[in-house]
Amino acid sequence: MTVTAVQTAATLPLTGRIAVVTGASSGIGAATARLLAARGARVALLARRVDRLDGLAAELGEAALPVRVDVADPASVQEGTALITERLGRVDLVVNNAGVMLAAPFADRRTGDWQRMIDTNLTGALRVVDAFLPDLLAAAADGRTADLVNISSIAAHAVFPSFAVYCATKAALSHFSRNLRTELGPRKVRVTSIEPGLVATELQGHLDHPDVNAVIDDWRKAFDWLSDADLAELIAFTVARPRHVNFPQIVAMPTEQV
Repeated sequence: MTVTAVQTAATLPLTGRIAVVTGASSGIGAATARLLAARGARVALLARRVDRLDGLAAELGEAALPVRVDVADPASVQEGTALITERLGRVDLVVNNAGVMLAAPFADRRTGDWQRMIDTNLTGALRVVDAFLPDLLAAAADGRTADLVNISSIAAHAVFPSFAVYCATKAALSHFSRNLRTELGPRKVRVTSIEPGLVATELQGHLDHPDVNAVIDDWRKAFDWLSDADLAELIAFTVARPRHVNFPQIVAMPTEQV
């Protein structure tokens, strides 16, 4: 290997890879898309907010393809998948990040919020895997590295008053990841579930219950939260490992969060 090739492998370890990042309009998704592109990947940016996607795509240039997709809508996912295939080719890296966090005491009976979280955090995530799994399997069969990264939450394991349905969706996503790995690992597709603690993103802006907001405000003052850049760095590191190395489950917590 030439010196130039060695330098490229070190500084651009994702060169040649085709990535999909859902929820790419802000937070962890946007930060991850930036870092994957900076390390050599071409990245399809998926989210509902086209203006944000277009702004990020303009920042990233030819490395990025903005695609308006609502993961809760089967037709939207199908159309987005077809466009990505046409423009970028076979995908070998999927970061399943789209999600919504709504919270209130269960007795408040916010059934619309329950359904929205289930449709996005769970059913939407399954829909994305279904859409891109043939690409991942084909990439692996061709001897390329293939990664599925599901962004879950520490809420998959912990208990938080007023977050019962959100926690349930993340618990389901984490257990789906563990079970899916038993099917895909032998076919050389890596499955990773990343379960962060508190991350400072606009996700908390979805909360509108005064008691819940008061608790969140207390947590903000109590300790330093993770940043979206922290999670992006973790994702980029994970998918750049040699293809025989898989981190099935990663829990990333603020040092002071217990």
